[in-house]
Amino acid sequence: MTDPIANLQALVRCPSVTPADAGALGALEAQLKELGFATHRMTFSEDGTPDIENLYGRLGDSGPHLMFAGHTDVVPPGDEASWTHAPFEGEIADGVIYGRGTVDMKGGIACFVAALARHVERHGKPAGSVSLLITGDEEGPAINGTSKLLEWAAARGERWDACILGEPTNPNEMGDMIKIGRRGSLSGTVTVTGVQGHVAYPHLADNPIPGLLDIADALLAPLDEGTADFQPSNLEITSFDTGNPAANVIPAKCSLAFNVRFNDRWTPETLRAEILRRAETAATNGRLRADKDGPARFEVAWRDRPSPVFLTREPALVDVMAGAVEAVTGRTPALSTSGGTSDARFIKDYCPVVEFGLVGKTMHMVDERAALSDIETLTRIYEQAITDWFAGKA
Repeated sequence: MTDPIANLQALVRCPSVTPADAGALGALEAQLKELGFATHRMTFSEDGTPDIENLYGRLGDSGPHLMFAGHTDVVPPGDEASWTHAPFEGEIADGVIYGRGTVDMKGGIACFVAALARHVERHGKPAGSVSLLITGDEEGPAINGTSKLLEWAAARGERWDACILGEPTNPNEMGDMIKIGRRGSLSGTVTVTGVQGHVAYPHLADNPIPGLLDIADALLAPLDEGTADFQPSNLEITSFDTGNPAANVIPAKCSLAFNVRFNDRWTPETLRAEILRRAETAATNGRLRADKDGPARFEVAWRDRPSPVFLTREPALVDVMAGAVEAVTGRTPALSTSGGTSDARFIKDYCPVVEFGLVGKTMHMVDERAALSDIETLTRIYEQAITDWFAGKA
């Protein structure tokens, strides 16, 4: 178990494309049992979503309690013929290991298992407990995975003092960046309803597209200039659709979909209110419908569950992780809140959480790969973090 490459190859060779497990959790469970973990396999379900297998393992039965979290599910490989090396073989060439999930994020899991095995080999079991909370649903809807596994574990009395999430965080080199928070995410759809008609007789119709363009223009105005800990919030329009294939017909409806990545100036509630305010103002005062009586008729439908913004302010965890990175790499990592969402948004409700993993340049790409030297570096960083965190709690 002290060899992260062997650990990783065992995981990569399981084609665990969400929602399939394909043996990945079984391979990990075997590694954990060899280290003396008590393990639990849980399958969670919800109508309209696939059943998802999850794994929880714990070594030790007392505090302090350090959690490592991650996921064994991966995105599809795409055209396998485009890969230099097969996506589910874990092949090594020229100092690099190839395979779907090597970076995102089976590599992080394999390194943590090896780091813990080395710690046990050198120092014995930690003076407390270490747990792994691993889902098969991070790349999917994220409904039957980490959030439900946390609820299950907490209901049976599990409590954690801190968590390391092994997502790839380094943009270019090992030691670049630790994630100490994430912006929130909010999605929705705006639909404007008009009156269908012939394009030659626009006075008999009400084209919804100008009204929606007015609203789009209002939504795209800057939301803020950023805060001390977060970059500016940004709203992106991700689709624009009339469902109208005819060139000579004014459509009855038009809709746009959007997503907002927001900082700590906003909550989901205040952001929804601001979007509605902008839409209502644009629908009433929009310049593109000056010849129409009354405002554009619109509705906003909110999609999915919003992800809240969060920031980890626990120095005992942040300083240990940053210190371990610097001790191994000689570099001072940036403490960042950039990027998208992760399962840290669920974990932060149970304990402080930071994210640190491999270099993320090739995640989700053809020929996803990691340098063997980076895998060894990450293992050493995790081992140092385990040692230092428990020493600080002693």
